[in-house]
Amino acid sequence: MKELLGNLRRADQDFHMIAPGDRVAVGVSGGKDSLALLEALALYRRFSPNPFELAAVTLHMGYEPFDTAPIAAMCARLGVPFLLRRTEIFPIIFERRREPNPCSLCARMRRGALVDLCREEGFGKLALGHHREDVEETLLMSVLYEGRLRTFRPVTVLEGSGVAQIRPLIYCSEKHIAHVARKLALPVVKSPCPADGATARQEMKELLAALCRSHPEARDRILSALRDTKQYGLWE
Repeated sequence: MKELLGNLRRADQDFHMIAPGDRVAVGVSGGKDSLALLEALALYRRFSPNPFELAAVTLHMGYEPFDTAPIAAMCARLGVPFLLRRTEIFPIIFERRREPNPCSLCARMRRGALVDLCREEGFGKLALGHHREDVEETLLMSVLYEGRLRTFRPVTVLEGSGVAQIRPLIYCSEKHIAHVARKLALPVVKSPCPADGATARQEMKELLAALCRSHPEARDRILSALRDTKQYGLWE
């Protein structure tokens, strides 16, 4: 956890993610990344130079079973309010529309629902659990599928919403997050999504892993290139 907190603090300092008095909502899906982010931010409140409020927000996607009791229990342990919003995202995408490539639409609908919840409850920051590999896999997908250099930014201000998305784990490796989740016995919920493990992102994950077998420093160097904003401008 010490390494995770160090990387989180570095990201906060580099990109000014949290300001004094911010009300921060963590989007908690039940996966290892969002649970580790919630645990880390709850600890970070104790020594952050900028005092902030924290809550967890979870979307029920409209599929069963989805037991949120372990997430609620974790929030109680951390002293963090837990908000649950029921949606029909799953039935809309997989039953009504039968989307052949559901991930992009699902991400947009989830983001919209989370932002709406943040606005209703007065949260100005939405913290998401994207880590280093998420950033790099998104870059690879953009290059190979769209022919352009693009990935998500550490801080994204959503125009007209009054909400900013922040990604405090962008310097953290997925491997270390998984280690923290196991060591702390975080209540990880396996994704019931029918597309889980058969997506373009999974393809990029495997491609990046193959690249790292030949070039072990690849992940660090891709991240370094992204941070070189004077040359590339992707994270300006």
